[in-house]
Amino acid sequence: MDVLKTLFEQHFHSPVARVQPLQGELGGSGRSIIRLAGDKLSAIGILHDVREENVAFLEFSRHFRRHGLPVPEVYAEDLSQGAYLEEDLGDTTLFEFLSENRAGDDIAPQAVEAYRKVVAVLPRFQIEAGRDLNYKVCYPRATFDRQSIAWDLNYFKYYFLRLAGIPFNEQALEDDFSRLTKFLLSAGHDYFLYRDFQSRNIMLRDGQPFFLDYQGGRKGALHYDVASLLYDAKADLPPELRQQLLDHYLETLGGFIKLEREVFMQHYYAYVYIRIMQALGAYGFRGFYERKAHFLQSVPYALTNLRWLLHHVKLPIALPTLMDAFNSMLGSEKLQSLASGAENLTVRIFSFSFHRGLPKDETGHGGGFIFDGRSLPNPGREERFKSLTGKDTPVIDYLNQQENVHQFLASVLSLVDASLSEYQRRGFKSLMVSFGCTGGQHRSVYLAEQLAKRLRSKNGVEVIVRHRELENLSG
Repeated sequence: MDVLKTLFEQHFHSPVARVQPLQGELGGSGRSIIRLAGDKLSAIGILHDVREENVAFLEFSRHFRRHGLPVPEVYAEDLSQGAYLEEDLGDTTLFEFLSENRAGDDIAPQAVEAYRKVVAVLPRFQIEAGRDLNYKVCYPRATFDRQSIAWDLNYFKYYFLRLAGIPFNEQALEDDFSRLTKFLLSAGHDYFLYRDFQSRNIMLRDGQPFFLDYQGGRKGALHYDVASLLYDAKADLPPELRQQLLDHYLETLGGFIKLEREVFMQHYYAYVYIRIMQALGAYGFRGFYERKAHFLQSVPYALTNLRWLLHHVKLPIALPTLMDAFNSMLGSEKLQSLASGAENLTVRIFSFSFHRGLPKDETGHGGGFIFDGRSLPNPGREERFKSLTGKDTPVIDYLNQQENVHQFLASVLSLVDASLSEYQRRGFKSLMVSFGCTGGQHRSVYLAEQLAKRLRSKNGVEVIVRHRELENLSG
């Protein structure tokens, strides 16, 4: 941590006033991600002990920025201590924005537009910036080659199929893997492959996408990254939207290279399959092997994608043993129990004024938390904030600058996280969290929105936010 403070102070010539650890992707990345802030400036600090990954990220970042691509600026680095400092792109991932702007399969136009912007930028990474990239710094492989594919397939075989108890003939499955690998490598693969192009690695700032976590990039085929985004299990995009976005991607791609849609589509679904298998291998390793149960909550979404593929797609090659394994997965009682256990826990978050009494628990469970925000600085006492609410940027910025607000939120998160884990383990379906303040307009609204933003990134959690006093005002 001290090395990050030193980098911040050397770069900005300003002391660090606040330090805020940020959640990684549920413990899956191995990196520590920390927001450091002064009076007016903030940055994201990274601590990671794999030097090769750090070198790849830093070199790729500078290369992409030279090409005008929207990636974070790197401010400072100390590779000897596995530390670097980069631009703060805010808190809203594409996944969170999608979650806030959907009701089941009904996705709001602004979320669809965000995805359209994302798929339109992808060819610039793959082709424009990929042409003169230094592939010598790629880690662990410079290309998505036979070895890379074998790692992904074996990851799926040993950490998912074996640990989920799915029966298969090992030699017959290896024969299918060999045919699949040969087919995948028959596609043109002289492009930049981002590798983890998915909704949690894309930030939205002022409606524009910015891109992160490309340190695993290498040379490969065009198909892999768009498949990663559109079949991202947790995002759970409806099939019709996936097709619209694929069409938009191919239309944009045609502006960079001569593209024959039929030739592209011949390999596309094979890349969808291997990306899903790679993800399932990761879920199995983290969930079955490391016993981090929350990773298994993504499995039902991946199975839904497999079910759709098996019903709607015929590959140009025969993979009978692999397809049998997929069908066995769909019929597995063990995996079905994950699906039934993954029904969402609904968290209802309220803001309210203590003058008007506590919010009613309409579920009848009578449980949950009530947090009193009246000990925090009150923006409502300042004339400039009186007509605003805790959802407005000036109020958010004011409260973000208060150290005790961050301490309060950290304590809230610790308590709520512990309950969430236990509620999910025991199969509970409802939790209520309420924030009160004097008028129910500024602090309680801000706190409710901040908690909602953090919980929306969690697997198996549906978040509903109600601002009782604001609703009364608008009514």
